[in-house]
Amino acid sequence: MKQGFLPLCRQDMIDRGWDRVDFVYVSGDAYVDHPSFGHAIITRHLEAHGYKVGIIAQPDWKDSASVTEYGEPRLGFLVSAGNMDSMVNHYTVSKKRRKTDAYTPGGVMGRRPDHAAVVYSNLIRQTYKDTPVILGGIEASLRRMAHYDYWSDQLKRSILLDSGADLISYGMGERSILEIADALEAGIAVKDLTFIPGTVFKTRSLDCVYEPEVLPDYEELCADRLAYARSFYTQYCNTDPFTGKCLAEPYGGHLYVVQNPPARPLGQEEMDEIYAYPYEKTYHPSYEKDGGVPAISEVKFSLVSNRGCFGGCNFCALTFHQGRIIQTRSHESLIKEAKEMTKDPQFKGYIHDVGGPTADFRQPSCEKQLEHGVCKNRQCLFPKPCRNLKADHKDYVSLLRKLREIPGIKKVFIRSGIRFDYVMADPDDTFFRELCAFHVSGQLKVAPEHVSDAVLDRMGKPGNQVYQAFVKKYQKINRELGKDQYLVPYLMSSHPGSTLKEAVTLAEYLRDIGHMPEQVQDFYPTPSTISTCMYYTGVDPRDMKPVYVPKNPHEKAMQRALIQYRDPKKYDLVLEALHKTGRMDLVGYDRHCLIRPRKEQGSVRQGAKPRKNGQASRGNRKKKTIRNIHKKKGNV
Repeated sequence: MKQGFLPLCRQDMIDRGWDRVDFVYVSGDAYVDHPSFGHAIITRHLEAHGYKVGIIAQPDWKDSASVTEYGEPRLGFLVSAGNMDSMVNHYTVSKKRRKTDAYTPGGVMGRRPDHAAVVYSNLIRQTYKDTPVILGGIEASLRRMAHYDYWSDQLKRSILLDSGADLISYGMGERSILEIADALEAGIAVKDLTFIPGTVFKTRSLDCVYEPEVLPDYEELCADRLAYARSFYTQYCNTDPFTGKCLAEPYGGHLYVVQNPPARPLGQEEMDEIYAYPYEKTYHPSYEKDGGVPAISEVKFSLVSNRGCFGGCNFCALTFHQGRIIQTRSHESLIKEAKEMTKDPQFKGYIHDVGGPTADFRQPSCEKQLEHGVCKNRQCLFPKPCRNLKADHKDYVSLLRKLREIPGIKKVFIRSGIRFDYVMADPDDTFFRELCAFHVSGQLKVAPEHVSDAVLDRMGKPGNQVYQAFVKKYQKINRELGKDQYLVPYLMSSHPGSTLKEAVTLAEYLRDIGHMPEQVQDFYPTPSTISTCMYYTGVDPRDMKPVYVPKNPHEKAMQRALIQYRDPKKYDLVLEALHKTGRMDLVGYDRHCLIRPRKEQGSVRQGAKPRKNGQASRGNRKKKTIRNIHKKKGNV
């Protein structure tokens, strides 16, 4: 029977007739009971299996009493920094403090600490010395082994050691958290939970681990960046639940952090069950006085149709977190949720998105994945689509058609992003045509990221010619449909492999298509991506070859400015970049130029020789000549 929101305070627990909870879930986010929020899924999943869960959202990390709201839980504490890594949530790539936090009531910044999972876990340990503490969520998942921390510019130990927690439930944790709960309920000590897939534990002996692959010692990783690159790639090649091995990372020869293979992906019935839990689909009413939680606006009227991504972009952490095997919900489950949306008084008839990490992935990339898992050393789409790839949009097209036919739904948008290379690999154009006809709101956002093949190779993205073919086809289909719709490319500056030369090439491309992005994503070295490994080590872990890494803040600013070369505020940076690359041919009045020569105050043009006293500048002489012509014609 539905009882509304889960307890957010002790009084809520008492109102439910409970004298104690089984688990306390401590979250860095405000409490939003919507399946786009990890804390909502995990707590509802435990509730559905008979466990009592209380939530402490954004506790005061300066006061240990803030985590004692329910007293000691019967089975343990669950700790998550929230839907985002707390450091990404707090800081821009230039390490400046962000002004707002979409996951906090009123968008107020500062309601969670830096490295929130570590801080919360230590806060709990101050009061509850022996109570099991299990970390989960994106922050813990991507820091589960030794990792490069961009904000401190150093290699950090596994978060399990710095937090004092007992276990990490990594990835999408429905399977592992339930196995942990059932084991604790059965009376198994948390120190003996060494056998659960999708978890990381610490041990002083490897006797309990079956055939572990031992990684280099942490001290060796700190001393030798190449050793870290090799260690990271070993981890990257063991992210599949079917083929992944147990990995053991030694610390000082007396302690090991052991990662069990990932949990098996959920089947469609299991996905349907999880998304059918009695979510309130909004934030807790106690936040209304503060203006609510801004993050709900992007997901309230969106449908999560899949998980996982076999795209394998090197700057993305999805391989480490959700994995490469696609998991989907059934049409019936999604249609039921869409019909419920139409009953919401705030629903205006527009479904904002039907997708996931990649919207148009609705099946495994090939049939063998279902039995053997994904390939360790090969990608499905990079550098070219694998010959075993099954590029097929029929199921997605069928789903979208059913959603469009539901009474009360005016439009179904796709905003979570499509893989243009996957679209181009599909020999059937039906999805492409229906995408343009029904699911684009005037402009389609896609992510080519760059135009230089050298940079795209380091990104794990297809060559530029694939994107150009997609652009031509998109324009052709829109002409045939009589629609005036545009493409908005997402572009990234300063990715490993990108020199100023490649940045100028990207600027020239933007000149040719007449587009200047309002926003540019500067590469952000977040934990546990191949690109971040390149940034830290200076080599590509896939082949161990050296990679140029732009780290100097001034160079990064120039690369970013080149993408927005029309912005007057970026003029000096653009001019400097063109001078450094020997591309002063792009400074002038011709159509191919990026910027024009600038006249400095006092009539001395930048880069020109000073004029003699009384000598008119070329521009002033030109203006004077034109004025004289007009005088002769009687115009002035």
